[in-house]
Amino acid sequence: MNLSHNLSRLLPLMAILLALGACGEKREAPTEDSVAVEAEVSEQAAATDAGKANMDAVAKGYVQLVLELGNHDDSYVDAYYGPQEWKEAAANSQAKPADIAARGKELMQQLPEVKKQDGSIENLRVHYLKTQLRALIAHAESLAGSTQRNFEREAQLLYDTQPPKQNFAEFGPVLQALEQLLPGDEPLPVRVREFKKQFEIPTDKLEAVFEAAIDACRERTKQHIQLPADENFVLEYVTDKPWSGYNWYQGKAQSLIQVNTELPIMIDRAIDLGCHEGYPGHHTYNALLEDELVNKRGWVEYSVYPLFSPQSLIAEGSANYGIELAFPGEEKTKFEKEVLYPLAGMDPANAEKYDHVLALIDELGFAGNEIARQYIDGEIDGDKVVELFQQYTLMSPEKAQQRKRFVDAYGAYVINYNWGKQLVADYVEEGTEDPNERWRRFSKLLSSPRLPSSLNW
Repeated sequence: MNLSHNLSRLLPLMAILLALGACGEKREAPTEDSVAVEAEVSEQAAATDAGKANMDAVAKGYVQLVLELGNHDDSYVDAYYGPQEWKEAAANSQAKPADIAARGKELMQQLPEVKKQDGSIENLRVHYLKTQLRALIAHAESLAGSTQRNFEREAQLLYDTQPPKQNFAEFGPVLQALEQLLPGDEPLPVRVREFKKQFEIPTDKLEAVFEAAIDACRERTKQHIQLPADENFVLEYVTDKPWSGYNWYQGKAQSLIQVNTELPIMIDRAIDLGCHEGYPGHHTYNALLEDELVNKRGWVEYSVYPLFSPQSLIAEGSANYGIELAFPGEEKTKFEKEVLYPLAGMDPANAEKYDHVLALIDELGFAGNEIARQYIDGEIDGDKVVELFQQYTLMSPEKAQQRKRFVDAYGAYVINYNWGKQLVADYVEEGTEDPNERWRRFSKLLSSPRLPSSLNW
């Protein structure tokens, strides 16, 4: 073998490799600009981490205040599924409502400014905490006796909105339409009550009817919204409550749904309560918030639900709108006639007329807001409230008494059902008639930090 010949061939290759190695190791000296950019990026990252830590601290403080205020109002904490030790610490707190209000104001000062019309989820979170804290402070001050009860104040501070004010005369045409639809010599509320009696679900049929209705609500919802795989609920029947149905969210996608049976339950209420309390209503809303914001993002403020807060307008409004979303047009009547009426042992011959009557009565819902407004503001007494509920919303005397009890317990909360539904409908339906797009927007609303004043961000 000729070694000199081989070396002569290898030397140029070795030179190339050495040159390449030298190029790979060569580093240019950092310029002032590059150092400044790296420092700025580092500072921004540190500020982001610090900002998140501060937000999380405020969120924890908010949860603690909600739980402590619950010591002074049994209705206030509607749901909590955060750390048990936080609940135990709050239960042992001696803080008075005035103390809680003061701490709430201090906590608000720690939040950054809200960037108006910025629809980023981080900015929505800041807005959510500020608005919820404002409501907490208002309710604490009310419990402390430092403010006088006022309908508009409650609507604005507790629910982040101001519903339209209407005159009772505006409901005249609806009442006249019902007069023509249900002619007779008896007062209109009596005629309505007598007509509705034929649609009362027999007590021994309630369970079968409600189970079928809720199953249908769940099936239709799951076609458009992905729920946690293990979500479920327990259904109970109760009495002596100021409401007709209630969802007590338990956490981990579990709910206790209660139906009040002290008054007759009509066939239409099966779908209404099934959607409102379950799918795509309260159960769905709470399960999505827990999954998207608590589990995935670690935002602990969503592990507690204060009833008297802007969140309730979204909850109640979406729950009522969800009925029409799940059963649009004539689909509700069709399902009731084909499935629920037979289960209840009822004749569906007058189903369409019944739904027409109900649609007109629903238009009278805003009259209930005006009755509550006058009562809360001290313009009318309790007896007049019961009278007006019968006259303008066509409730039975028993139902009117129950509704007065509701206003006594929950005040301006009544606006969340009809005005809340209107605001949610405007958000979901704006510029589109596509059912799939409406479901998409509805699902987005239910899994985001949006409140009434940030719906259009």
